[in-house]
Amino acid sequence: TGNATARSITGVGFQPDFVWNKTRSASQNHFLYDAVRGASKDLRSNQTGTEGTSDAVTAFGADGFSVGSGNDGNENNQTYVNWNWKANGSGSSNTEGSINTTKTSANVDSGFSISTYTGNATEGATVGHGLSKSPEVVLVKKRSGSSGWYMYHSALGATKNLELQVTSAVATTANIWNDTAPTADVFSLGNNAAINGTSATFVAYCFHSVEGYSKVGSAYTGNGNVDGTFVYLGFRPRYFFLKRTDSADAWVIFDSAREPENEDDGQDLSLKANASDAEAAYGNIDFLSNGVKIRIATGYMNNNNSPYIYMAFAETPFKYSNAR
Repeated sequence: TGNATARSITGVGFQPDFVWNKTRSASQNHFLYDAVRGASKDLRSNQTGTEGTSDAVTAFGADGFSVGSGNDGNENNQTYVNWNWKANGSGSSNTEGSINTTKTSANVDSGFSISTYTGNATEGATVGHGLSKSPEVVLVKKRSGSSGWYMYHSALGATKNLELQVTSAVATTANIWNDTAPTADVFSLGNNAAINGTSATFVAYCFHSVEGYSKVGSAYTGNGNVDGTFVYLGFRPRYFFLKRTDSADAWVIFDSAREPENEDDGQDLSLKANASDAEAAYGNIDFLSNGVKIRIATGYMNNNNSPYIYMAFAETPFKYSNAR
């Protein structure tokens, strides 16, 4: 809960390298920070704007992060949620692609990396991601200009893309990912200015699934029934992020910190990555020991025969947990 006083937020359990901040109790932007670009430098998942400066995260600490006194992440009496990922610090240059990254920070064990690079408008350019396996999700945002958030998702393939800041269905654009799936070393770019404009700067977040910890490259099909689809994950999730791909619907985020109990009331609290909206009851989902059970028959989560992509992370990933 905000108190309008600069302070440290602890209890994360590790030093985060990627922090996603959202006000729960009021309409406010999503603020995304990472250790490669540096604290206080934000991008907003619900907007197309350039990289800005705000104080929802002013520093990364050994067990969390610091917040300033402003309204972006610490307004008095407002409530907040932060989702945190660990990469490998501020990173170093990666030279495996035709474009050398400014910096890449990669956590090989957890299948997550952050890279910054400068575009060259060359079709077929490649960027090293620092992971040991092919990423199943690549999310790219231009830092130096206004542009959408472009996502590659392996369940859709390299001819398709989604944009995080809008509700649009999946699109086919050849010059985004150059119709080329990522490899164990690099991901590919077309010559679209939104992800590879000449001299423009970008950040890329890459993920692949890790057994018992995450499942990020998969999809499920809705059944249009309140006794909805069961999605097997192999772990109890802490975080579940989904998007219907055949229609204009929100990017919806659930987590067990804000909604720790399964209640059959249709009132599970969620946030929309594409909107500044406050937290609201936007669905009904059970977090189970080995997956999730959808319990609503509506289109944004469970339309009959519609495909949905998702990203899920475990509540207690013992195999990859950090020592305390």
